[in-house]
Amino acid sequence: MRMKRRYSIGTLAGLKIMVNRSVFPSSSMIWVGFGVFTYYFLHLDFARSVAGGFAALLLHWVGELWHQFGHAIAARRTGYPMKGILLWGMLSSSIYPAGEPELPAAIHIRRAMGGIPASLLLSALGAVFVFLVRPANPLAVYLSWFVFLENLLVFGFGSLLPLGFTDGSTLLRYWRQR
Repeated sequence: MRMKRRYSIGTLAGLKIMVNRSVFPSSSMIWVGFGVFTYYFLHLDFARSVAGGFAALLLHWVGELWHQFGHAIAARRTGYPMKGILLWGMLSSSIYPAGEPELPAAIHIRRAMGGIPASLLLSALGAVFVFLVRPANPLAVYLSWFVFLENLLVFGFGSLLPLGFTDGSTLLRYWRQR
């Protein structure tokens, strides 16, 4: 008997959310990694470290979905909307209709550029929280730094790297066609 590779977990803002089973081990790594960090470096008790790791995990997926909703807004504005989001590993991909016609390069570029401003906005909110959170709560300070840096470096500028599966790869491919 073969296990399913993808699971539908529902619809959010009109987009079908799919999860690849690779999400589960990678999510565990985020949870455990942040928990271990806070336990050993912030010297938090075990329960607060576990809770902090779980909070980091949730904030990671909020940032990832936020990035994709930026793509969805841009895609809807082009007249060729997304139909869903596939979460895989620690990242995600936009899902477009299978029968979509061949689109001009400018449409692909506009859709690919949608996630970056969304992630930079979330990063800015994280930066604001870095300065608003009291130093007496080190977990909240580190979670704010996590939101700021992950959305700036991974979902924001990191998505511009042409790695074959990133927005940067899409931009490079379609800018060459223009």
